[in-house]
Amino acid sequence: MRTDNSNYFNACHFSSKLLLSLFFCFFTACSEQNNPKQILSTENQIQISTQAININTASAAELEKLPHIGAKTAHEIIEHREKFGRFRKPEYLLLVRGISEQRFREIRSLIKVE
Repeated sequence: MRTDNSNYFNACHFSSKLLLSLFFCFFTACSEQNNPKQILSTENQIQISTQAININTASAAELEKLPHIGAKTAHEIIEHREKFGRFRKPEYLLLVRGISEQRFREIRSLIKVE
């Protein structure tokens, strides 16, 4: 016949095993998880050029100096800036028509916002 102490011990033992197995499952799931593709959190990993162009003040001619940015895309950037205001982060350039994720990655180190 079991006493209250043995029931308490069994409940504590079961609870500790359950918590340990949950922790183990969580830990292994986190360590096996692949890093998802990150678009907007590249800010800390990019080395900004000392001659970076401020996309909030740049003229169309200055914007056209960026790789793969032609007159039409430069005009779209200026139009977006005039309509919605200054870019608060360089990543907001992705909202401009004509700026794809790949194009943004190519010019990211060449632009800045101030």
